[in-house]
Amino acid sequence: MKVEIWSDVACPWCFVGKRRFEQALDRFAGKDGVEVVYRPYQLVPDAPETATPHRAWLAERYGPQSVAMDARVTELGRTEGIDFDFDTALHANTFLGHRLLHLAESEYGAAVQGVLKEALLTAHFSRGADVGDRAELTEIAVAAGLDRDRVTAYLAGDEGADAVRAQLAEGREIGISAVPTFVFEGKWAVQGGQEADTFLQVLEQVAAETAADGAVEAPHGDSCADGACAV
Repeated sequence: MKVEIWSDVACPWCFVGKRRFEQALDRFAGKDGVEVVYRPYQLVPDAPETATPHRAWLAERYGPQSVAMDARVTELGRTEGIDFDFDTALHANTFLGHRLLHLAESEYGAAVQGVLKEALLTAHFSRGADVGDRAELTEIAVAAGLDRDRVTAYLAGDEGADAVRAQLAEGREIGISAVPTFVFEGKWAVQGGQEADTFLQVLEQVAAETAADGAVEAPHGDSCADGACAV
């Protein structure tokens, strides 16, 4: 079974959803036959290359409610073993991070890509790292198992950029409008950071080929407050 997870490096619900899906996968009897691949999505594709404080950006976009939004996600994160630190988090352009994830999948495989995804999310949300900075990204990638010389050369040019743009376009074409969105076998979609039990049920249904066509979607909206981040 192939599961494609459309998500952004700078999406808190993508981090929560990742952890919950992994819990479900660990409980799934057929887990050894599941391939998990991460696909790119940018919540803020026009984010500047120079990072700015997350708090300031979120307040400008959502106003006073932004503090409560962060507080809610922080509390949820604790239950999933995630240490969200929005006070130090930076608002950064995530395109380079998606390029690295493409490199990891294409040259190292889905397992290494998964390790890198976790590392990027942790760096962004828990360590205040600038995930739009080439030097920071290089260190994150090397720690995840990628070759330093390869990563340095890759990020110095535009290699992989067209492939990532093509995947971003594909996401739009198939209707991805909020993340995380989990696409099972290219047919069934679950949107949002659902509970682990929900993901387990879907895994079992897909494995049994009894799932109905369509999507189980979290509410849409210009926020990250209902299990998914939408634009």
